[in-house]
Amino acid sequence: MNKPNVKITNTTNEGITGLLAEPRRRKILEWLKEEGSARVRDLSNAFEVSEATIRQDLERLEIEGSIIREHGGAHLRRMSSAPVGTMVLQHMENMDKKRLIGSYAASLVGNHETIIMDAGTTTTEVATRITDRVGMTVITNALNIAIILGAAPGFAVHLPGGQFKSPTLSISGDHAVEYFKNIYAGKLFLATAGVGAETGLTYPSFADLELKKAMIKAASHVYLVADSTKVNKSSFTRLGALELINSFITDDGISDQDAKEFERRGVEVLIAR
Repeated sequence: MNKPNVKITNTTNEGITGLLAEPRRRKILEWLKEEGSARVRDLSNAFEVSEATIRQDLERLEIEGSIIREHGGAHLRRMSSAPVGTMVLQHMENMDKKRLIGSYAASLVGNHETIIMDAGTTTTEVATRITDRVGMTVITNALNIAIILGAAPGFAVHLPGGQFKSPTLSISGDHAVEYFKNIYAGKLFLATAGVGAETGLTYPSFADLELKKAMIKAASHVYLVADSTKVNKSSFTRLGALELINSFITDDGISDQDAKEFERRGVEVLIAR
């Protein structure tokens, strides 16, 4: 399946301009949970509101205990350095669904394959279930996945260079994008924050969009792995339409209507049970 050029935009079905304060603050918090920190100037440009408005948003989030403000921006409040020290990701919701998806996705991986693995809790579940494969080449931007598979015999694991993001234990930035431009793999297991027939694939911030674009172009077959709570959920930035992916592996929480609409748009829907 030939993939079209990826169009990157910061619009979802909710819109950004004129976004009400509370939804905007939720999206700012999603951004910080993904990136770890943000500058007032960047948030102002992204949400198309004044820097004074962003400062008020950050002040409110700090009062709620979610973030810590600093000069020119803010960073996510962390109770400890546990995510980095223990290689445990922060987004651990719906793990029963993610384990089922991880098991199903792993069943599609044979020996002697070259695959790309995106960062995320669901892709990590895939990684933990393929450690018995042999002759594997894995390219990943996820430090925890690299450690899991790098310890398994018969795996050649490759990491791009770039900037380390502690909330997602991942590598990002221009160097990582350039690295994937020189890669070819049979399969990509891709994560997302939200997916819908109309909104396509959406993410909490701009930072990884170019990287995901490069991953998609580098793979022959793109498997989106996401639990059903991500269906019809829109995050801040839009990567592109459903046609960017070939298959969607999810759980039986997806409605028949949504599954049929995905299939109508050319996406194979695979249900993990």
